[in-house]
Amino acid sequence: MTATIATTPIATLPKIYLVDDEEVIRDALGWLFKSCELPLQVFACAQEFLDFLDSAQWDRQQPACLLLDVRMSGMTGLELFEVLHQRQIVPALPVIFLTGHGDVPMAVDMLKKGAFDFVEKPFNNNALVDRSRQALEFSAAQAHASASQARVQILLDSLSPREVEVMDLILAGKLNKVIADALGISMRTVEVHRARVFEKMQIKSAVELAQLLKRTQAPSE
Repeated sequence: MTATIATTPIATLPKIYLVDDEEVIRDALGWLFKSCELPLQVFACAQEFLDFLDSAQWDRQQPACLLLDVRMSGMTGLELFEVLHQRQIVPALPVIFLTGHGDVPMAVDMLKKGAFDFVEKPFNNNALVDRSRQALEFSAAQAHASASQARVQILLDSLSPREVEVMDLILAGKLNKVIADALGISMRTVEVHRARVFEKMQIKSAVELAQLLKRTQAPSE
């Protein structure tokens, strides 16, 4: 029986989040992104943003990026990033650090831990907008990959243990006779299992099967 996949549309409207405790920065970036017709949602502190993530308002599948000030009162940007990292929210939610000159070494360290980029203050408006757009594109690609992985997992879960064994040997490039010998079954039984694997995975060849599984891998920056 072929699994039926219920597809959930990914939100198409992107969202940029800004966490900065300086009102003048929030206002300035609010005008900047509004002029570029990019939606910006601002937060005055790290805890506000964490509360938002814990609320029903946050859609994890929506393409988004986070502009994050390094130095803030209370929880710092670096500390917030560590929380997001622990929650496995990054890199699906790309983080662009807004840093002062003295913060660059720390920002570079965060890049090694999965941050998308850092922009030094005072920042170039065009450069910041361009990098934010690139982060949104990366986020959208991550969301689509995640949705594809979920759909393929549903198909994989429909396979029986024996069909999984046959599928693995098919992917290894083994011929039906070799698969039959390896599993101690007849070639006819292998043919039946192969046909069921192709039907359930909704493909017509071993090449398509390999491509299907490969396409579900998350993209890298």
